[in-house]
Amino acid sequence: MNATKPLKGRKTHASDSELAEVPVGLLKIGMYVAAVDKPWLETPFAVQGFFVETEEDIDYVAAHCQHVYVDPRRVDRRELNTRRYAPSTGPRNTTSLKSELRRATVDYESASVAVEKVFTQLKKNRHLDAGAIESALTPLIQSVLRNSEAMAALIRMKQKNDYIHSHCISTAVWSILLGRHVGLDNDELKVLALGAAMIDVGMVNVPNHIINKPGPLTAKEFKLVKSHVKTGVRLVEEAGTVNHRVIEIIACHHERHSGSGYPNGLAGADIPLTARMAGIADSYDAMITQRPYASARSSFDAIQELTALKGSLFHPDITEAFTQAIGIFPTGSIVELNSGEVGIVVGQNSVRRLKPQIIVVLDKNKVPYKRFITCDLQYQSDPDDPLRNLRITKELQPGTYGLDAQNYFL
Repeated sequence: MNATKPLKGRKTHASDSELAEVPVGLLKIGMYVAAVDKPWLETPFAVQGFFVETEEDIDYVAAHCQHVYVDPRRVDRRELNTRRYAPSTGPRNTTSLKSELRRATVDYESASVAVEKVFTQLKKNRHLDAGAIESALTPLIQSVLRNSEAMAALIRMKQKNDYIHSHCISTAVWSILLGRHVGLDNDELKVLALGAAMIDVGMVNVPNHIINKPGPLTAKEFKLVKSHVKTGVRLVEEAGTVNHRVIEIIACHHERHSGSGYPNGLAGADIPLTARMAGIADSYDAMITQRPYASARSSFDAIQELTALKGSLFHPDITEAFTQAIGIFPTGSIVELNSGEVGIVVGQNSVRRLKPQIIVVLDKNKVPYKRFITCDLQYQSDPDDPLRNLRITKELQPGTYGLDAQNYFL
């Protein structure tokens, strides 16, 4: 093995000084890979840290890295019963982005109308029509199964009106994307989607002046907000015919991996998996949405924050999977390049997640090109390519420079 070397910015299970740099050609079964020669988010490995279990594992690592950093103290494989990494490609899309967006737009608009009616009725007579929500979600699930990027792009591009019912649809879609990515079957996706869509039904008991308060909540106000969990569980139970696993999601979506959540302070594996998935989807959508008390963050910034919170508020593996499912720069995002030009993300690259497929629509002076330029950033290393070395420097808010990303898709 070569001498150990510091690993700046890489979080591992051991201190950097305890890791040994190993060329992939010298990897052996039983070694524990604690770090790699590039940021984890630019690799297809689902978790940070894994044991090498087979020769196939070695070949897989060699396809993506030149060297890795091994923790020489971790060689006991008795605890392992599953592979510790997975390709990030997920199921294949069966429809094109453009064609699916047309279909998804109709399904999204129908779902929005249906859910708005449910919430209007809920506010009037405290009766929750869970069946109507479930029916509205079914086309969204099928859309995500056909093409994982179309519905996500649509959610990012749509202007949100009423936060609560828009948030319920968005949270359901982010949850479906995550569920699809980790391989949930159709029945499990229905449970996850319905639970995620109804996590905030209990907010019907919280006055609007508290929901929309621009400043910090008082202790009394925060207690009332937290009560939406138990209220939501009661409303769903009263609706009847709802799977108990859906109720689990509503009851536990604010529980956190460290035990710091509410209402019961559950931690780790005591929190149902689907509730943990809905919880991270809920947090992500809240971060990227404009609120009276907080500006909308870019998806990139939201993913960075979720990454910083993994292992504390969120389960590390679920956080990694969510990042892979959503993408660092999601389809539909408006981005600025190091050239000063502005582009729109039109597709993801499963391995080089910081280098998506884009169309360049504005020049460095922010003047629209007469004909936009299609560019796959992961292939910008050819010295003869005039677009070589392009990279994204930041994600811009929807509507920046008057751009409506939806115009470039439909």
